[in-house]
Amino acid sequence: MAEPADNSAPASPEQAAPALEPIVKKKKIEGDHAGAHGGAWKIALADMMTAMMAFFLLMWLLGATTEDQRKSIADYFKPTSHSLANMSRSAGTGGIMGGNSVLDPDGMPYAGQRTSLFKRDTPRSEAGTKKDAGESADENNDQHAGQLNEEERERIAAETDKKNFDKLEQEVKEKLAQNPQLDKIKEQVKFVREKEGLRIEVIDKADFSMFGLGNAKMQGRAETLIREVAKSVSDLPNKVAVRGHTDSLAYDDGVRSNWSLSGDRAESTRRIMQGAGIPGERFAKIEGVADTAPYIPDNPADPRNRRISITILHQTGEGR
Repeated sequence: MAEPADNSAPASPEQAAPALEPIVKKKKIEGDHAGAHGGAWKIALADMMTAMMAFFLLMWLLGATTEDQRKSIADYFKPTSHSLANMSRSAGTGGIMGGNSVLDPDGMPYAGQRTSLFKRDTPRSEAGTKKDAGESADENNDQHAGQLNEEERERIAAETDKKNFDKLEQEVKEKLAQNPQLDKIKEQVKFVREKEGLRIEVIDKADFSMFGLGNAKMQGRAETLIREVAKSVSDLPNKVAVRGHTDSLAYDDGVRSNWSLSGDRAESTRRIMQGAGIPGERFAKIEGVADTAPYIPDNPADPRNRRISITILHQTGEGR
């Protein structure tokens, strides 16, 4: 039996499947930042930094050079009749094989000068080589030092002596206080500032005598004291004067008098000081004045008039 015929017509593609909506993709484009990430600003910044560095170097050079050096630099870049005349013989001019070699120091209109202060080349002027600022300053200082007048030299020497004398006095006092052997006689040592310099007086008293009766042999404690003084004085450049004194009690054994006795005691002191480290050439004078310069003028017979005076003289020689 035959199947019934299908009279329906085939469906079209549009009818066969439902229609699909188109897919739309949205792309969000951010704002344009390409300008901010470019390299143009770097070039501008580099130009500005270069200009600032050039300005800084210009200011530094203006402050570090002298007026003559600045004029020389200006003349170097300014064409003059001198430079134009030299162009005819400078390197590379005058035709084939003409002119001077570039290796010739005279091949350029101006030669460079090496300065010791800034270690750079600066041109010299037509008048000749200019000295750099460092050399000029050194020469000015040397000339100033050489031109110190007598008054200024004496003032400087006096200030140095004052400092040395203060230090010496303090040092001797400390040595006397620290030495048990000398502590008992430290009151017999006096320091006097006078026109000639610093005078150190070592004075006798009723129970202390530097020398034996009528002789120039120094006693033990007194010799130790003189040696300590000499050690402190030995480091100074000043000359030294030693003077011996006696009291007014007459002394004459037919060989010695107060004059010779005071002189012998001064010489004995000098020998002890020289043995303690003071060179012989440092002694300016050794003398005995007997009783002509008493320590106690109102009582010439006072034992304290017997003494030794050690004077550290001023370096200027004042009062000698």
